[in-house]
Amino acid sequence: MKLNELKVACSSCNLRELCLPVGFGRDDLTRLDALVASRKTVKRGDALFHAGDPFQSLYAVRTGFFKTCVSSEDGRDQVTGFQMAGELLGLDAISQDRHTCDAIALEDAQVCQIPYSQLESLSREFTELQHSFHKIMSREIVRDHGVMLLLGSMRAEERLAAFLLNLTQRLAARGFSPTSLVLRMTREEIGSYLGLKLETVSRTFSKFQEDGVLEVKQRHIRVLDLDALHALLNSSSAC
Repeated sequence: MKLNELKVACSSCNLRELCLPVGFGRDDLTRLDALVASRKTVKRGDALFHAGDPFQSLYAVRTGFFKTCVSSEDGRDQVTGFQMAGELLGLDAISQDRHTCDAIALEDAQVCQIPYSQLESLSREFTELQHSFHKIMSREIVRDHGVMLLLGSMRAEERLAAFLLNLTQRLAARGFSPTSLVLRMTREEIGSYLGLKLETVSRTFSKFQEDGVLEVKQRHIRVLDLDALHALLNSSSAC
């Protein structure tokens, strides 16, 4: 494949407002286009990067779904997040110049590779880009705080409700249905992320279905009662 066929045009990408939400003019977008090195395909189950790999680029997810995970000393994997189209991967490596987690594709995926050194240089010229990048990092910090709340104070039902609401909101921002989704991750991976056992996750999905909150058909989920999911979180915050 020729190099110019690998180039990604940020100016024509319908996800640019999600991964780099800045109000650039046409000339500025042309320079941003030049920043993106290439488009990379990652097969399901393959790693985009591993913990310990040297840090060179950030990656904007164009299509597909990823999970990030870290390995404990006893060899177990702990899922730390799920990333979808329009979100960035690789922010973990900025402080130490090495990645601190693995990024694994949950389905065939495609990412835009953004060399970090060039992003830094361009950010110094365009305050809008720098401001946008700071907002992205702040969003990641807020998301981490949300995970800490999940793991620290919520019951199983509240954790799964929060997870599903977050997922549907992110999908809705990309133009997908907020009430119908296909889970790209397994029940076990959800449990790892939420700090729950596989049996607890499966039992909670079954309870939501029995209560008429969800319709569950393997990985196909339809939210029947969005208010009930919100009510679970509201009751948690009121405690």
